[in-house]
Amino acid sequence: MTGDLWAISAGIGFGVFQSLNRRAVQGMDVYLATFLQLFISAVVLVAITLFTVDLRILAAAPVSALLYFALAGFFHFFVGWTFLNTSQKRIGAARTSPLIGTTPLFGAVFAAVTLREFPSWLSSVGILLMMLGVYFISERSNNGTNNSQPNAAGGWRDSLHGLAAALCWAISPIFIRQGLKDLPSPLLGVTIGILASVAAYGIPLVMRRGQRLFTSATRDALMFKLVAGVLVGLSTWVRWIALDLTSIATVLALSLVSIPMVIILSPFVMGRQLERITATLVTGAALIVTGALFLIYVP
Repeated sequence: MTGDLWAISAGIGFGVFQSLNRRAVQGMDVYLATFLQLFISAVVLVAITLFTVDLRILAAAPVSALLYFALAGFFHFFVGWTFLNTSQKRIGAARTSPLIGTTPLFGAVFAAVTLREFPSWLSSVGILLMMLGVYFISERSNNGTNNSQPNAAGGWRDSLHGLAAALCWAISPIFIRQGLKDLPSPLLGVTIGILASVAAYGIPLVMRRGQRLFTSATRDALMFKLVAGVLVGLSTWVRWIALDLTSIATVLALSLVSIPMVIILSPFVMGRQLERITATLVTGAALIVTGALFLIYVP
């Protein structure tokens, strides 16, 4: 398979994951949901690694590569997945998914700040379209989606968690590519990143909250989280393969297929009363996807 096909597969898998994950976080604590997501994905990836990777290359790998993978895991899994689960619990999967699609927007900001690479006028059109799409989702679709938390603030404050996840996912590919230069094994790299996140996330969580966390989750939520955790672990591995085979821009662009997947699937998983797909939401998602493609492909 080519890098493009791997990226599309990752986008589809992640779209299905988001739809199932929304059902899981509805019935459990956000931090428990994130820890289980990390733990289940880690089990899947470790099992695949043990059966398919020659671990002797790990002994020869420089420490810098391991640190890069750990940093990628910190931003993508530890922080990014926490924001993802929080956003889905507050505003639902259908509104969260387009917000995550703003990842190229943050990539453009990083390029301007760190490399002094300012966007062209066409890229600026893309930025404007994405900001307009975020506005549609944050403000105009606020009354069209039931919120799972009645005291939530609504509007822009509700969108911050999804945008924060996009920010983290714009940072992680930088460390992924650096790590793969010295340890060219996407599977081993993603496994290292997620194991570091499990240790950093799980130990303090269990020590602080203990048994109460697990007894508060419903059986239905745990089953959906199990399936979602396996799916997102596999999808993340596939995304890292794509990053090793093609450009970050291409992977980010093709990953946008997750947005229509979530909009189509989430009403069936959660019910139309909780995941209402309005014309305003679809318009906002379309603006974000169009703007992202401008940013990714226009010099």
